[in-house]
Amino acid sequence: MNIKENSDNNIANASDETASSHQGINIITVKPTCSVFTVQYCLLTHRDRQFVAFYDDERRITVGSRLLGHSHWAFFQPGGFWIDEKQRYSHVTEYDSHNYLTMAVDKDEYLHISGNMHVDPLIYFRSELPLDIFSLRCVKNMVGDRENRTTYPLFFKDHQGNLLFRYRDGMSGNGDDLYNIYDTQTRVWKRLLDTPLLNGENARNGYARLPTAGPDGFWHMIWMWRDTPHCETNNNLSYARSRDLVHWERFNGQPIELPITLSRGEIVDGAQSNEGLINMSQELGFDNQGRPVITYHRYDEKGFSQAYAARVEQDGQWHSHQLSQWTFRWDFSGGGSIPPDITISAVKTIGANQLAVEYHSKWCPPGVWVLNESTLEVIETQDCQPILPSEYLQPRQNIHPDAEVQLIPAINNDHRHGHDYYLRWESLPIFRDVFYGVSVPPSQLEVISIGNKE
Repeated sequence: MNIKENSDNNIANASDETASSHQGINIITVKPTCSVFTVQYCLLTHRDRQFVAFYDDERRITVGSRLLGHSHWAFFQPGGFWIDEKQRYSHVTEYDSHNYLTMAVDKDEYLHISGNMHVDPLIYFRSELPLDIFSLRCVKNMVGDRENRTTYPLFFKDHQGNLLFRYRDGMSGNGDDLYNIYDTQTRVWKRLLDTPLLNGENARNGYARLPTAGPDGFWHMIWMWRDTPHCETNNNLSYARSRDLVHWERFNGQPIELPITLSRGEIVDGAQSNEGLINMSQELGFDNQGRPVITYHRYDEKGFSQAYAARVEQDGQWHSHQLSQWTFRWDFSGGGSIPPDITISAVKTIGANQLAVEYHSKWCPPGVWVLNESTLEVIETQDCQPILPSEYLQPRQNIHPDAEVQLIPAINNDHRHGHDYYLRWESLPIFRDVFYGVSVPPSQLEVISIGNKE
């Protein structure tokens, strides 16, 4: 493939829908996809339509759409611009697991897509017609400032349905989190804040989850800081909340001056570098009383990996409660993407005075801790119930012995019609953002529909 060949072509073809041997599960074939490295795609369900963004077998950004209940997909590949530093076009990716794709639909039903960035110029596409993938066009700038070293793009919506966009300007160990808001009348982006929300002070960067709307009317946000590009330098798990995403405060209501820096933020767990904090295992949920609960991973006093849940208790302070009793250590270090060898879910309410936390680890079988809500103590450990039968969770396309199954849920899963949708494909493992060293055939990208037949 000639990487400098800037394609701006549209592609349309039919795909197949097959019934599973399991009742209520159907497979909608999408298209062959790149399998030489692991990177996350996006599946979005909006009213009676479904959209998918992925890389084809030549690593080009490809967008598909279909009507729910139909197995026919239409495909389009928007053209990009040339990136001198990377010697590639912006619509062609490399072997970097940071280069995921994300989508959103605004209040007027125009499509927005971003991704394929790791300290790169902003890569962003917007449709010129509502819900029309063929009118997607590359938009070089959102606001025109601090858009040359972008990573971690994410769309979300405020309580009024306005579309927002969060990204990092800078690099791991030295970066700021910026937020934009979109005006559907003028079709123009502007800054939500006149300052970064998280400011690394040229000494660190924050790894934050998107603000989460809580049952108490607040937006809640958690993050940890990192001092260098090396993952073992994560430190200081932190928290803030806001009514409007503009004015931020501590849990006790004390205002936080923006931008939020290490010294201004509220520290939940002051673990330092090499003490086991990792940005892949920090989640925010809420208990039955609507109180935020943070689940995360760090090392204990013996150096073993452990899972914790933190909550503000009656004394007004954050307290961490150890959930696991593991005797192994996830000893991570270095730069580049690494696999999530431990994942810990957000807490989920499962009835009066009980919470559940699901965990996965390469060193022990998966499970679910049942917690006493009053004390956050583990009162029972249950087997983890997989979301799909085992045949869908194991590689079956024979692309390579090391291939792994990738499975992500759709954004806006269409529960109104009794369906959950998942995007499934197979690829080589995460490998520090470099070429794995072997060439493999493309994988078949599939949508798995769970529920009654569409």
